[in-house]
Amino acid sequence: TADLWSVYSKPIPANGRELWTLFLQCSCVTAVIGGLFYNWLVASLEYSWHLSIAMAVSFSLLLLLTLFLVHPARCVFSMIMPTLGTKQGRKLLLSTCIMIVVVNVTPNIISNIKTILQVIKCICKNSSESLLNSTALLETASWEFGDAIQENVHSINIYRPMNGHFQFSLLKNSSLIYQQMHLAGEKIGRDFLAVEVLVKDSVRVANKLVAGFSVLYLCFESTWYLKNYLTNLRFDNLYVTKKLERLAVDRKAAHLLVGSSKNLIRPTGLKLSREEVMLCLVQAMLLTVALMLMLVVVAMDHFAFSVADTAVRKAAQFSVVPVTLNIKYNAKIRILPFLLKLLQLPYEGLPLQDFERSYHHYLTFSSAHCRISPPMPPNPSVLLVVGLLFCILYVTVFLETYAHRLCRKIAGSFFESWEEKRALYLYKKLSRKHKEE
Repeated sequence: TADLWSVYSKPIPANGRELWTLFLQCSCVTAVIGGLFYNWLVASLEYSWHLSIAMAVSFSLLLLLTLFLVHPARCVFSMIMPTLGTKQGRKLLLSTCIMIVVVNVTPNIISNIKTILQVIKCICKNSSESLLNSTALLETASWEFGDAIQENVHSINIYRPMNGHFQFSLLKNSSLIYQQMHLAGEKIGRDFLAVEVLVKDSVRVANKLVAGFSVLYLCFESTWYLKNYLTNLRFDNLYVTKKLERLAVDRKAAHLLVGSSKNLIRPTGLKLSREEVMLCLVQAMLLTVALMLMLVVVAMDHFAFSVADTAVRKAAQFSVVPVTLNIKYNAKIRILPFLLKLLQLPYEGLPLQDFERSYHHYLTFSSAHCRISPPMPPNPSVLLVVGLLFCILYVTVFLETYAHRLCRKIAGSFFESWEEKRALYLYKKLSRKHKEE
């Protein structure tokens, strides 16, 4: 492994064997990265497969030539791998999580809301139809009651109206109401479809922009680190490397490294400084906020399904509501009632005719003919995938410090002569500080 890395990190291969070894290494790396890049384009960014293949092949060929011919590019590419464990890598994983949630959860929520609206539409349609049909009952009752009044009026020879029937206006044609309800339902469906398409398209575009920016920033961050490493001896020069230890031992100044251990970092050590721990906790809190927001969306999916499922089951269990109309009519005739009232004589009057009838009707709120789509249950694999990705994200929070240390070690292995200069600079700095103290 050390020999392979030595060939990979050399500026120029020493012989033909190392040249072929370097080419095979670059080819293997390019094949793996090309496959991952293709899968990322198809699964996460949702590009078409033929466009993804073209982009993956072009990217792989360009990467192969760059890695094989350009030594600093190999160093930058090698530092990109641990940089994925930093906040830029977390941005890529977060964009993937957002895309998974939006693509799999949002359609479920909208579909279940549509189901709820279909149930409401069915109930409104059937109840309005039942109420309109009940007007026939009122019409029948009014005409029978009018006939009874006419009979009472005909039984006495006094002034009587031309018609004793009630003038009851009925809505015979209910198609207008059904048409308006159908148009309203279609408008709501179109609005929901437009919202669903807008949300999906917006998230797709935003996800592609974030992903592209994150990849470019990964390359920029690694290039920026290498540029500062090669041009500034003070940049990120706080590590007790083997070259520094060897230099201190050769000059019999090993006590410099022991006395300044609080200000130096051992790249192979696992201990984190207080500042590094605080930074990790802040990043973990920000990550927790993002996790809570995604869990709210997932909870909305479960809630919408629960409401839709309950609405469908309860609507199917709605029973008809009986409606009874009771009409009780009692007619009497009194002769000179004012005179009897003055004399305070009791007189009930002569009964003409009693009218007492009951009319029955049933109101229905649901029907088997309603077109209601079944509720869409939440996909449990979405929560599992999001949970696994967030576990990786939390791990990267605490591995970010070690990723920076690994970048430093990679740069030192690619440019060993410059690493010796940096070690000499740090040694002189520690010596001056020790003399001042």
